[in-house]
Amino acid sequence: MQTTLSEESRQLPRAAEAEKILRTCVHCGFCNATCPTYQLLGDELDGPRGRIYLIKQVLEGAPATEQTQLHLDRCLSCRNCETTCPSGVDYHNLLDIGRAVVDQAVPRPAAQRLLREGLRALAPNPGMFKGLLRVGTTFRPLLPRMFESKLPQRSSASGSRPAPRHARRVLLLEGCVQPGLSPNTNDATARVLDRLGISVTPVAEAGCCGALDYHLDAQAKGLDRARQNIDAWWPHLENGAEAIVQTASGCGAFIKDYGHLLAQDPRYADKARQISERTLDLVQILAREPLEKLCAASQRRIAVHCPCTLQHALKLGGAVETLLTRLGFNLTAVPDGHLCCGSAGTYSLTQPTLARQLRDNRLNALESDRPDLIVTSNIGCQNHLAGAGRTQVVHWIELVDQSLAE
Repeated sequence: MQTTLSEESRQLPRAAEAEKILRTCVHCGFCNATCPTYQLLGDELDGPRGRIYLIKQVLEGAPATEQTQLHLDRCLSCRNCETTCPSGVDYHNLLDIGRAVVDQAVPRPAAQRLLREGLRALAPNPGMFKGLLRVGTTFRPLLPRMFESKLPQRSSASGSRPAPRHARRVLLLEGCVQPGLSPNTNDATARVLDRLGISVTPVAEAGCCGALDYHLDAQAKGLDRARQNIDAWWPHLENGAEAIVQTASGCGAFIKDYGHLLAQDPRYADKARQISERTLDLVQILAREPLEKLCAASQRRIAVHCPCTLQHALKLGGAVETLLTRLGFNLTAVPDGHLCCGSAGTYSLTQPTLARQLRDNRLNALESDRPDLIVTSNIGCQNHLAGAGRTQVVHWIELVDQSLAE
């Protein structure tokens, strides 16, 4: 589409990128057909095409309003539209640029600021987060439903983790909330990799991937976290570690963007690019290993929820299903597998009504073939789906690990 940025917008650090993305869009509207919020609300401005037009208006000089902010806030950043788009519009980067401009121009109400700042302070601090979980569990009956549903529905005790002993080594991003919500996920990962002759090297200096800050009005802080992680991982990669492995596809999708987001940083551009190239989702590591060494089949019927970040951002849709099939698991049919569950990082807290609608729709699809268990690849999706208190939801690596132990 034709675009003429205002003089003010042309001063933005990513002005050229925004203009290029806007001109890629042909306004065809195919994206709306697969947009979760457009399907729920039926409002053109709550679909990708409408949001692109809103961002275009602001960048061309129109005033940003609270309504502009609301429509951008309602976007899940699921990137389903990018998979659908025939023109290859880089929507998520345009959305990040647009959100930053609008948030600068439109101050948020005090309640929104408090929630967002609280999430940014709490979630990246695993110790504080675990402590709050313990308090929340004690007072669960007194909590508002929105917060009570975020507490683990079942105990997920941490298991033992084998000491590093193999020549082959990988780094593992421990994550922010996963050690508190599902501590056994990373331990199960270490045990399964150990069976395949791969050791997990702990990197205590690495922390939050930066996605939470970046998507909650603090992009500079998110990039600072990215730089901190690069500094923490780099010596280990130089010393022979094969890859940086994520068990949360949401984190993996953001780390894959380090190279792009830090491309203009002269100190970190090259390292960020290499970090992005060497970061892998866990399913990618296992898929290339001789799984014949494992015998993990179970008679339980398993439904697989593929997170948006896995299928649309990392382009690994179907990878978990293929791996579990190789291992002999009995997978159920799941319709509309491309749709979002409504978790979307902190979206289930900032947009709870829409998130619950999307969650219930997704669970109806996942449960349609009567599974005994639902598995997924992202802690946010796992926690959000489990919060409904219906079918048990775990990370798929815990299923594999448990089956190996039986």
